[in-house]
Amino acid sequence: MDWPVFCSQEVIQLNIQESIRKQLAQELKLSLSTQCQYVVTCYQCFYVNGVISIALEYMDGGSLADFLMTARTVPEAYLAAICKQVLKGLMYLHHEKRVIHRDLKPSNILINHRGEVKISDFGVSAIISSSSAQRDTFTGTFNYMAPERISGQKHGYMSDIWSLGLVMLECATGNFPHPPRGSFYELLEDVVDQPSPSAPSDQFSPEFCSFISAWNK
Repeated sequence: MDWPVFCSQEVIQLNIQESIRKQLAQELKLSLSTQCQYVVTCYQCFYVNGVISIALEYMDGGSLADFLMTARTVPEAYLAAICKQVLKGLMYLHHEKRVIHRDLKPSNILINHRGEVKISDFGVSAIISSSSAQRDTFTGTFNYMAPERISGQKHGYMSDIWSLGLVMLECATGNFPHPPRGSFYELLEDVVDQPSPSAPSDQFSPEFCSFISAWNK
């Protein structure tokens, strides 16, 4: 196969049986095939020498996490454009692919020089979590998980919307919505037990505050 001139590679290493890794690579290849401009294109997924490798569309602007490291915050106008594209990507994943992303966070939202915003790593967590070696474990980044996921309750597509809301609020304020606590487990308790984060009405537009209030109900 002739690879595109610019592509990136993601490597997945799992401590599971070789036969399961081969099956997992095939499942990922089928799951990651997309036809959506708001989702990073997967060119190929293959298994070599015990490692699963995924050849992905190259996004030369890096991730939203990279942008936040330098800019700290994202103005509302730009944030609206980013959010619109991510929501369209999630609509495709949820309604066309029937996939819950499970790990939406700034590092999985990629940007290119044309200003296009695309979701990356979709389906990877879902496939890994359903494999025989991983089905009883959490997949995804705990910080951005919806309360129902952390507490082990039934969850669905709305858990991705919760994660997106946290990402948007973090981009707007420059800080993770839940204040730092003494331990990681205390942070998880806050996510489950404390009121949902909100946008300060004296700092942001009524539209943005309303949007943030809507997703966390």
